[in-house]
Amino acid sequence: MMRIGVAALVALLAAPGTIQITARSRSVQPGELVILSMTVPQASGKVRVRAFNRDVEAYADGDGVWRALVGIDLDVKPGTYPISVEAGAGAPTTYDLVVKSRVFRTRRLTVNEAFVTPPASEQARIDREAALLNSVWNASAPERLWAAAFVRPVPQEANSAFGTRSIFNGKPRNAHGGADFLSPSGTPIHAPNAGRVAVARDLYFSGNTVIIDHGLGLFSMLAHMSAIDVHEGDRVTAGQVLGRVGATGRVTGPHLHWAVRASGARVDPLSLLSVLGQTSAAQ
Repeated sequence: MMRIGVAALVALLAAPGTIQITARSRSVQPGELVILSMTVPQASGKVRVRAFNRDVEAYADGDGVWRALVGIDLDVKPGTYPISVEAGAGAPTTYDLVVKSRVFRTRRLTVNEAFVTPPASEQARIDREAALLNSVWNASAPERLWAAAFVRPVPQEANSAFGTRSIFNGKPRNAHGGADFLSPSGTPIHAPNAGRVAVARDLYFSGNTVIIDHGLGLFSMLAHMSAIDVHEGDRVTAGQVLGRVGATGRVTGPHLHWAVRASGARVDPLSLLSVLGQTSAAQ
């Protein structure tokens, strides 16, 4: 097995017949999205990528170049993580991804206890919806459904940091797995990119929620809507209106919550925009 060191944005010179790999990202830290670009020998067939003990779907991007979106989950510890790349019947190439440490903000709040602990009468619903979401994350389309650059779903800037650790009434809660945008109620919410609507319904924690499957394990979740304008199974285009900003679910005021999953990893939507957004060179 051939091994190559980390060299983001540096082309690797390799002998003919070997896999050449480059990586591009905003940073190599928990919660970031890394784009692997792989030049493979001709007639290699499908390219197989495995990172963080997960299979990551790769897609052909022309001229013998393949790409894969590798998400670094927000709970990944600092260290060196091998990414295995195979093409055809050739020997796999291992790319060492060195993840640096990242410190997430912690906030401590005292709130109404009913906001912290759901009533027992809602537990069955919560369990059903958790199972639904788990099934969605594991049932992405096997092909790339997006083509254009990703776009911001609302014009406002994000005002709540991805990965924030909250402690309510002394009780630690799950890390904030998305970005919040303090948009006025009724603001149109646009699809970050093309895909298929996997979920369009009211959920206990996130309220009126739309989840778009962009294909290849990439998902956008848009939550707390006042109204939903699409249906499950719909195909949507980049920029299409999905609904309106609201304050449904377990929230204290109107805003949009946008979360992104990449092959199961929770990544910052702003990282996605950085590497695949309108101002990004990579598509």
